[in-house]
Amino acid sequence: MTLKNRISLLVSLLFTVLFGLASTFIFVLYSNFRKEEFRDRLEIKALSSVKLLANVKEADRQLLKMIDQNSINQLLDEKTLIFDSNYKLIYSSIDDAKINWSIEDLKDLKKQKSFFKKQGDYEVFGIFYEINNKNFYILISAPDNYGNSKLLYLRFILILSYLFFTTICWIVTSYTVKKAMSPLGSFHQKIKNINENNLDTRVEVKSNKNEIDLIANEFNFMMDRIEISYQKQKEFTAHASHELRTPLSRITSQIENYVAKKETDNKTKNFLNTILSDVNQLTELIHSLLILSELDNKKYDQKESHRLDEILFSSIEKLNKTFPDFLIHFEIEENENLDSLLEIQGNKTLLEIAISNILKNACVYSDNKQAKVKISCDENQNLIISVSNTGITLSEKEQKTLFEPFMRGENSKGTAGFGLGLRIVQRILTLHNAKIVYSIPSENTNLFQLIFHF
Repeated sequence: MTLKNRISLLVSLLFTVLFGLASTFIFVLYSNFRKEEFRDRLEIKALSSVKLLANVKEADRQLLKMIDQNSINQLLDEKTLIFDSNYKLIYSSIDDAKINWSIEDLKDLKKQKSFFKKQGDYEVFGIFYEINNKNFYILISAPDNYGNSKLLYLRFILILSYLFFTTICWIVTSYTVKKAMSPLGSFHQKIKNINENNLDTRVEVKSNKNEIDLIANEFNFMMDRIEISYQKQKEFTAHASHELRTPLSRITSQIENYVAKKETDNKTKNFLNTILSDVNQLTELIHSLLILSELDNKKYDQKESHRLDEILFSSIEKLNKTFPDFLIHFEIEENENLDSLLEIQGNKTLLEIAISNILKNACVYSDNKQAKVKISCDENQNLIISVSNTGITLSEKEQKTLFEPFMRGENSKGTAGFGLGLRIVQRILTLHNAKIVYSIPSENTNLFQLIFHF
């Protein structure tokens, strides 16, 4: 999970939990308030009834019922029962509601002085009251329809607001965090695209007021130091290669001259030819390192319009001089767009080096001294130069490091080389917005495809 998604999730969950707890707290508080308010109403009603009863004569109790019936404190479906000290019912309201009671309840009421409980949809309040030296037990019951309806409405409002505001919170939080973290995304994309070809890339810093810009600033300083170190390394390689070429050329020339002398015996000639072979390999290695260093230093930026087929034919011609017994089968696909695709902007020298290295690679590792070269294009109008040969193929592990410097597979045993050819090809193609792909289309078949994007 990305950092911005994690922050969005944590903030949204925190708001959801806190708002849920707040809504629950409000509901519980109001529920308790409703209960206490209704209890107070029942208590007031009970006390007013018993006071009236204690102050009227026996014959006037019918009048009390009429007063009770028309009281402004009348409750919906209310039932009032009043008992004397002998637990005898002395007053009952004319309501049809019922209160479940027993003598034990009245005895407990005398001990507790009052109680408040729920019986089904009704809430019952009981109180023990003493007036004019007389003891009374009052039980009053009624449903709090009005309070419960308000409580139900409050619950509906809280649930609705909870769903609405949590949804809004998730959307707003996601948008806000995404916008706030957008510089980090841009920063990540910049870093992702940095490689040895563009070490001069720097991350834009708008200010030093936030952590992302501070990190970007430090990253730029780090890239400055890396680029300087990398540049010094490449310059050293280039300078060393240049300096080594001169003495190696002299050594080669002196050995060739000494071998050409008539007075040199055959044993000495064989010895010198062995040394000459080693010197030539060393010269080739230095030449390859020099090319790589110049590619990394971007000394081949100049690009002109060239035809790839002409470069390919020129490379094949040069290869035939080195390997005269090597046979190349050439094929070009019939496509009306192919002619225009063969015209590309690039450096002719580099492209010849890249194609020559691929052809040489096919020649060296072929088991029948033959290779097939095909020019075609795909459905995306990309130009493809395919070079295939038969021979020992590479394992999956070897394919992962195929284009690394000095990498050589198991099929290279007994073959001279340094493992820099394919690396040079890849670097040259990268400069030309192209790529090289290795595959095994069939058993014992190696296929390299040079894909040029347009």
